[in-house]
Amino acid sequence: MFHVRTVSALTRARADIHFKRLTSTRRLRSTVTSTSTEQEDDVKTGGGGGAPRSECPRQSGGSRGGERGAANEISVDFDQTQEAYKSKDSLELLRSLVVFKLCSYDFLIMDLGKKIMGQKGFDQFMKMTFYGQFVAGEDHRAIKPLIQKNQAFGVGSVLDYSVEEDISQEEAEQKEMDSCVSAAEKETIGKEKKYKAHKQFGDRRGKVTGARTYFYADEAKCDQHMETFIKCIKASGGGSMDGFSAIKMTALGRPQFLLQFSEVLVKWRRFFIFLASQQGKDGMEALEQRLELTQLQVMFFFSSSIFVLCIDMLDWNSLIDDRTKISDLLVVPNVELGELEPLLEKFTVEEEKQMKRMLQRIDVLAKHALENGVRLMVDAEQTYFQPAISRLTLEMQRIYNREKPVIFNTYQCYLKEAYDNVTMDVELSRREGWHFAAKLVRGAYMYQERERAQEIGYEDPINPDYESTNRMYHRCLDYVLDEIALNRNANVMVASHNEVTVKHTLMRMNELGLFPTENKVYFGQLLGMCDQISFPLGQAGFPVYKYVPYGPVNEVMPYLSRRAQENRGFMKGAQKERELLWKELKRRLSSGELLYRPVY
Repeated sequence: MFHVRTVSALTRARADIHFKRLTSTRRLRSTVTSTSTEQEDDVKTGGGGGAPRSECPRQSGGSRGGERGAANEISVDFDQTQEAYKSKDSLELLRSLVVFKLCSYDFLIMDLGKKIMGQKGFDQFMKMTFYGQFVAGEDHRAIKPLIQKNQAFGVGSVLDYSVEEDISQEEAEQKEMDSCVSAAEKETIGKEKKYKAHKQFGDRRGKVTGARTYFYADEAKCDQHMETFIKCIKASGGGSMDGFSAIKMTALGRPQFLLQFSEVLVKWRRFFIFLASQQGKDGMEALEQRLELTQLQVMFFFSSSIFVLCIDMLDWNSLIDDRTKISDLLVVPNVELGELEPLLEKFTVEEEKQMKRMLQRIDVLAKHALENGVRLMVDAEQTYFQPAISRLTLEMQRIYNREKPVIFNTYQCYLKEAYDNVTMDVELSRREGWHFAAKLVRGAYMYQERERAQEIGYEDPINPDYESTNRMYHRCLDYVLDEIALNRNANVMVASHNEVTVKHTLMRMNELGLFPTENKVYFGQLLGMCDQISFPLGQAGFPVYKYVPYGPVNEVMPYLSRRAQENRGFMKGAQKERELLWKELKRRLSSGELLYRPVY
């Protein structure tokens, strides 16, 4: 049996909050229906999008919308090509048409082009086509003109340094295994399947087209990535008002740490769910569950104060402190033995230092973002890393989002647990008084995730079909929009290329009385795609941003190659953009404006 010592009211309250943070069993209260099967490509993701309506928006938001009245509603016309493409000259429109047409073919332009044109000719071809369409420039200085032009037409930037190692699958697998298996892990047999490194999935680029991938080389390389991100943050701060900068945690340290941390978090969640079941509260929503610690005295015993430990173990200031030994925090409760046990047997001194440096790099980036007036967007990654990424991001939010939204977390709505994660984090931000900030995407790793789960033998984390992902996306979006209407402390970026999704958001903003000038609801699309959505939104006063990749031509080839593959599927199903481009070119030709040059 277990026993928990009686603790003070303060500690009990802290345990209650921590319990709510660690559990994620909130049940879905209502259902929504999809109104569209229009296919889309989310920003930095793959996936499709429909536009279900919220069946029961929270009341306070609805009353605001009624007071505002239809006369004040803002609508945006996405079919007015003159407005949509006023930032582009005719050659840019023609380039878009050529690139989109090439993307629709079922052969690899990249591989074929190198053979036919040679390296020099191929580089020039890329600059004129794919690179010119999807990449802003070679470095933070070269991209300034494009950032300033977009800003003049109402569109901001999310800067994303998109250089990626061009290595073989075998090299990628070897690097992953070397970086994800520690000396301690080699001696451990109790790790869960999902959180073990598996060589057949070591190349994390497999079947992933919408996200860049980092592989661990050494600590010097991680420091180099951090310095690159710092330059990106500074460029965001100097290039446009209220800019964003994107980072990936796997660029900043050994993935091993994220794997281990994720497993610890998942096991603690299960433990708290078990505790709730002991008090008959397992059928309640997680946010409403309150553990009565005194009632647990007769059931549980721990040699140390487990609740104080689990509350303090993820305090951000403690994590980045050199005096804290992180391996001591990687412990999990053993219900059968009634004690805490280490997840792994032992860590080398160097592994301890590597883990600490990874967290310190993240903290350095957060401080630079705050100092430069830039929002830091933490990208989502694979599900076996994501619990740690989301939790570390949340801990940064608790520190840096007190006065304004600085750190944005990314929620992948193709995950079955997406709504639970969003609602739990919103509730925690409300109770603790910091600014919730999220980017909602559908997800970039679907095929890889499903294949890994089936091959290794754990539950598929992805929603079962296209429509269920649509419903999840809009459910999460409606929840955050309602929260913004309630207290104006939440923030969301609708990162989607789906016109129906964007129109749904505008409709909900009108219903809830959310004005674009409040800068609480942002929109995001990729550079070179869906200008007919981005620029009309920007010119109507909505905060809209392009995800702006940059980097040297030869070093962003892996990114461009996968972007071409991603767009191949997207362009086959999305004819509207090409039709609008042709329409605008024909309009300019007939009106004598073929030599039109944007003025700003």
